[in-house]
Amino acid sequence: MTASSQWTSAYAPGRVELLGNHTDYNEGVVLGGAIDLGLSVSGRVRDDGVFSIQSRSMGRVTIPVSELRPQTGDARWANYALGVVSEFIGRGISVPGFFAEVKGDLPPGNGLSSSAAFEVATAFFLQKLCPASFAPMEIAKMCQRAEERFAGVRAGLLDQATSIFGKADHAVFFDARAAEVRTIAFPPNLALIVAQTGAARELAGGKYNERREETRAAAQALGVRALRDISSVDLAARRDLPQLLRRRAAHIVGENERVWRALELLERGDGVGFGALMNQSHESSRLNFENSSFELDQLVQAAQNLPGVLGSRLTGGGFGGATIALCERPRAPEIAVSLSAAYAKQTGITPPTFVCRLCDGAR
Repeated sequence: MTASSQWTSAYAPGRVELLGNHTDYNEGVVLGGAIDLGLSVSGRVRDDGVFSIQSRSMGRVTIPVSELRPQTGDARWANYALGVVSEFIGRGISVPGFFAEVKGDLPPGNGLSSSAAFEVATAFFLQKLCPASFAPMEIAKMCQRAEERFAGVRAGLLDQATSIFGKADHAVFFDARAAEVRTIAFPPNLALIVAQTGAARELAGGKYNERREETRAAAQALGVRALRDISSVDLAARRDLPQLLRRRAAHIVGENERVWRALELLERGDGVGFGALMNQSHESSRLNFENSSFELDQLVQAAQNLPGVLGSRLTGGGFGGATIALCERPRAPEIAVSLSAAYAKQTGITPPTFVCRLCDGAR
């Protein structure tokens, strides 16, 4: 069998962010988990020096190796993979031309990190194709840089790290400053329900990057390296901070404190306390960070009003996308149906909802 006919494949899951909204690029702490929806990248070497990436829903992008650069227009979706290729080349890896096909059940643009799953699956695919070998955290960092340089989103490292380090039936705790990960057993009597708003969502070049600049400005005004380095008590005492920056900082500082508290609650199996933190987190997103939306608020409120739901919040960057609800496991299937019906009654949109399982990371 020639090299050009050898077929290889890699898979990476999406993720939910349980607590720690926008804290990763502020050197903070986050709690998330890899979920049982994801993407695969499968393909083989080509002998003609061309990169060809195909998706049934997005189409095909084909460019010569010598013309590797960010794509525009309808081809932008391929930038997440092409950016990873560029990172490999930048590390001195000779990446041959290849054909790759992208498949999966992870919906794009819904706050479940389809972009990071695409990047991570591409990186694992390239490691087998080239071949090459990088440490897992280094792969996460390469994928993060790919997203910034080729897709224009200055995201943190949470999404890639969670997709790589996920563990079945465990939450993933990520310390962005230390770039360290540990997994924490998730209480078996609790379940997570993801609901999609159906609203359009676009992070590149938009409000996500704007929030990043605002939090950086808040840290500078407070005289700290990052918002991780100030407590909510100290922040409340600072009367010299402009009101907008105060609200942005309050969200990040509060989220970090909620994550630390959540670790204690998870170890005790305290779902009621954990759910309360999720509710507080969403309220802070709505009022302080302004990264919620009408549709997200409707979904969260609908979930919070259902018996058996312990807490709900937006998940991911916000500005549309999806919500996550914590509930009693035996009632999860009926809650998912009821949540979809309640949102449809309010908005006229029947949202996809599903009970998600915390799963293993990329492979």
